[in-house]
Amino acid sequence: MSLFRRTGLAALCGLTAALLTGCPDKTSQAPLDGGVTAPTAPPDSGPESVVFTLQYLSPDGGSALIPLALEEKPLVEPTSDLELRSTLGLKNYRVRLMDEADRAMVSDDSVSEADDGLVYRIHLPQPLKTGYSYTLVVDSQTGSSFQDSRGRDVEDLRASFQIIGDKEKAKPPPPPPAKGGKKKHK
Repeated sequence: MSLFRRTGLAALCGLTAALLTGCPDKTSQAPLDGGVTAPTAPPDSGPESVVFTLQYLSPDGGSALIPLALEEKPLVEPTSDLELRSTLGLKNYRVRLMDEADRAMVSDDSVSEADDGLVYRIHLPQPLKTGYSYTLVVDSQTGSSFQDSRGRDVEDLRASFQIIGDKEKAKPPPPPPAKGGKKKHK
């Protein structure tokens, strides 16, 4: 009988231990570092300030970045497609591509806006001319400043770049029409 008592006592101890610790596959995580629990990370609040990236469609069909923070103008292959992206949405802004004479270029633009970013595409009717410099400008539509989607003021962006190659020569003007017109017959 003592064998049955010992077996019963062992079984009772095993069941008690199992009940006190819970199911083995549902055990709780042990606290980190001697009882100190890890702080919960705040949800990703996104970028602190707006970051812009500019890229172009290269002649081989791929996309290439145009560095924005250089002292010198980066050299870019001839293109007719530019894409500006921002890490936050923007309010009260305008985007323009300017030529060397500071004139706005004619383009077909499209934009996708959201609180988490902006994609602004510029399509030009002809590729940009080799040897010439251009500047992408992002500034306020009205007033003195524009804001991100969180209501914070954003600094104007002026990103200059130059198209690879020699400047194209201007075509000579057509010859003037002949003077005198038609001869009169007597």
